[in-house]
Amino acid sequence: MSAIDLVQPMSTSKSQLYDQLASQLSSLLAGERDLIANAANFSSLIFHSLPDLNWAGFYFEKDGELVLGPFQGRPACVRIALGQGVCGTAAAKCATTVVPNVHEFPGHIACDSASTSEIVVPLMKGKRFIGVLDLDSPVPARFDAEDAAGLETLVKILLASTITDDN
Repeated sequence: MSAIDLVQPMSTSKSQLYDQLASQLSSLLAGERDLIANAANFSSLIFHSLPDLNWAGFYFEKDGELVLGPFQGRPACVRIALGQGVCGTAAAKCATTVVPNVHEFPGHIACDSASTSEIVVPLMKGKRFIGVLDLDSPVPARFDAEDAAGLETLVKILLASTITDDN
């Protein structure tokens, strides 16, 4: 797969876009089991395929905090405490978190002042929390339940194809 094979978001509905991304991600990750390599390609695919993003990437749990992983976008916060900010809150709850306006989220950590909305999807390998997928947008209320469902499916594809410390 090359960069020119990326999904063109304007030509499809949101559900069709996520279906196409699932197919592309499965192909992109086929045969590779390394978490960092797969997370790097995943973040690039999402960043270049989904409209209105200014950041897409991963934070991985390490020693009780979230540590920056592969991403696309401007430089980001390197470490986030569990329970703090949108990422830390989603991690602590192990639940997908959609925030229409990050400026109204208590304790929001502003890594990029251009970000207005955010979605964070936890990465669970069995019952073990390993990190989060984090997407930011400069557009208010950019993310919805359809994005949550689509991104949760993509995360399942990533985790099914990847070797982590517990498998």
